[in-house]
Amino acid sequence: MSHQRFGVLHLALPALFAIGAIVGCAARPVGNPRVPEPAKQVDLQRYLGRWYELGRYEVGFERDCEGVTAEYSLRNDGLIDVLNTCRAGAPDGPARSAKAKAKVVAGSGNAKLKVSFFGPFYVGNYWVLDHADDYTWSIVGEPSGTYLWILHRDPTPGEAAKAALIGRARELGFDTAMIRPTRQPPI
Repeated sequence: MSHQRFGVLHLALPALFAIGAIVGCAARPVGNPRVPEPAKQVDLQRYLGRWYELGRYEVGFERDCEGVTAEYSLRNDGLIDVLNTCRAGAPDGPARSAKAKAKVVAGSGNAKLKVSFFGPFYVGNYWVLDHADDYTWSIVGEPSGTYLWILHRDPTPGEAAKAALIGRARELGFDTAMIRPTRQPPI
């Protein structure tokens, strides 16, 4: 009998996780109620590689994260491998990593991806809302307006560059008061 209950619970866990994710999303503050479509197409070959997070909207899965990086690499099957790394508590704190895979949304100019960290149970939107022509910076969000990431190729690009990126996020309609700066280790 207890083995049967375990089987039912095991089958119900994905559904409970999905319900929890939906409820958790509903409770997050919205920093942009009208997220714009991506401003430009993305050249995936130029977008691949390492990005340093300069700031973000605070989310539970990144709580207490500093020194955050995201690495993108093209897979043989055409999907993109994603490796997000966070340092707990400080730019040089213990590292935690999360792996995912992403698929380009057809017709999006490579600017919209569907990213899966948890297999087929949860797929999130990842929109490259704007980027530098030379791919030195990127502003990433998704259609609900609850997530925002400001990324740069340099972990410490300087205050003028950071201010310009915050200004661009504001132009895109984001509440920049909600941006939580991410500390990166000096090079």
